[in-house]
Amino acid sequence: MIPAFLLILAAVIYRVAAAVTVQHGGVGWLSNFAPLAAIALCGAIYFPRKYKFTIPFAALLVSDLALDYYYGASLADPLILCRYVAFGLVGLLGLAISRRVSLKTILPVSLLGSTLFYAVTNFFSWLTDPGYLKNFAGLVQALTVGLPQYTPTWIFFRNSLVSDLFFTLLFVACVHWSMAADRRSLAVPRPLPN
Repeated sequence: MIPAFLLILAAVIYRVAAAVTVQHGGVGWLSNFAPLAAIALCGAIYFPRKYKFTIPFAALLVSDLALDYYYGASLADPLILCRYVAFGLVGLLGLAISRRVSLKTILPVSLLGSTLFYAVTNFFSWLTDPGYLKNFAGLVQALTVGLPQYTPTWIFFRNSLVSDLFFTLLFVACVHWSMAADRRSLAVPRPLPN
């Protein structure tokens, strides 16, 4: 589990650094290329019961606190709270498949989690942001191009899909590497005491 926890620490640092880089005119492909949905999914699958949701939510909270301080935003913003709900739903998807874990189940659920997160957060933006018309055309705008002053939402969705798959595979690889290392250490014969 230590490699997984180190991966989460790296994910928090990465999320903050990527957001700051994008904000200062850095590479645009980093927009929403974040590991936290993959951590919510894989944490619910692999972590012990008491850590399944606490560690992923702690990673989200710590990175949100750093980003909110940097941007001068409030953690109590309804859109941020909506993101926590969507994040929890992704974790519940992981919990649902935790008894039948394989790449055949994890990868499609990762895509489903990305789609669910995108749909929930953009639907909420459509409901609450006065920049969107409150009709079907406004909803389509929220789900495709977003508001003119921001990066189109379809780019965020694309980056979410790619990053969730990438970080899910990375997380699974770390867990399997850790389990293999544990098995090897147990298989090493110990010298008998004199």
